[in-house]
Amino acid sequence: MKNPNRGRVYRRCACRGADDRQLGARCPKLTNRKHGIWTYAVDLPTLDGKRRTRRRSGFPTKADAQVALSKVLEYERTGIVIDDRQTVADYLASWLRTKALTLKPTTMANYHAYVHKDLIPHIGLIRLEDLSHQHVVLYIRNQLEAGRGHTTLRRCLATLSSALGDAVRQHRLPYNAARYVSVTRPTKYEPVCWSPAEAALFLKHCADHHEPLTNLFELIIGTGMRKGEALALHWADVHLEEHVLFVRQTLSNINNSTPVFTTPKTKSSLAWVGLSNRVAAALQNQAERQPDRAMVFTRRGGQPLRPEYVLHRFHQLTEQAGLPRIRVHDLRHFAATTMLSSQVPLAMASKTLRHTTLSTTTEIYGHLLRHVALDAVKAIETALKEAEAA
Repeated sequence: MKNPNRGRVYRRCACRGADDRQLGARCPKLTNRKHGIWTYAVDLPTLDGKRRTRRRSGFPTKADAQVALSKVLEYERTGIVIDDRQTVADYLASWLRTKALTLKPTTMANYHAYVHKDLIPHIGLIRLEDLSHQHVVLYIRNQLEAGRGHTTLRRCLATLSSALGDAVRQHRLPYNAARYVSVTRPTKYEPVCWSPAEAALFLKHCADHHEPLTNLFELIIGTGMRKGEALALHWADVHLEEHVLFVRQTLSNINNSTPVFTTPKTKSSLAWVGLSNRVAAALQNQAERQPDRAMVFTRRGGQPLRPEYVLHRFHQLTEQAGLPRIRVHDLRHFAATTMLSSQVPLAMASKTLRHTTLSTTTEIYGHLLRHVALDAVKAIETALKEAEAA
């Protein structure tokens, strides 16, 4: 077992001798306590078995140098990889290159923006091993005072915490400096849902004006599919005779400019979706409008529709129809609320929406499930009445 007290602490200076070489610890002026700087030196293990001496200078006191030396020895004892020349910027850049091998392009684009536009400019120069909880707290505080949004900061913090968490798991750091830092969660978005009458009015307005996106909106409203899933739909995954389709991809934008196809949001999103007669008719109409196309919804040249164009056009049509302004994604909420308000069983609604768990559906739409609670206690009442009458 290596001696935990090995290494040495001493003073050295940059004075040079007659041969123009630094005198270091041999300088005669070091008898003056104000001359020179404190340094530590320690031999560290290497993979090739050769000796590697780490020397670090610049400590104002002997105690400071001793603390630094003790930290190096403690890191070695616990298996932490020591590289005190690596900055936060260096590590985050390396981390991004590794994550690019496994993450979706859209996720990588977000990580890249948070790292290079937010984190590195503010904490990038700090040595990775020196990054502390206080550094992260100060960064968040300064950003909030500068008017940055809570949502953006939460995402930046989550990115940093993920990166530092990987460093801990890889024995690069002893702890995650961002783990216990928090940003107040912004007020939860409450989706604005149209009534069935408003949705019907919107679809009628689109049809009356021969809107090219009418069939797309019929599909989203009639199934609760996500916008990206509908835009990525291929005819090979549509089976009109069986009144079903299979969700296999989603269309997203990188930096709001480059469309990419990726896997859907969750594993449960990869599933069959039922088609009502109305939606099947809309898709049949779309097939007749755009024959010999691989994708269901495209531009004139066959390229995928741009998500931002769909959103912009949706807002234009909403305004023309005199309806409340909502997001395209709120059409999915309309489908969910309509099902649950019509007393479709929770499990069936959750399956149709392709949520991972029932709890996800309950969390989002719990305020619409009063009928479920009432039906449950009525079932108990009925059972008791039947037992008493027997």
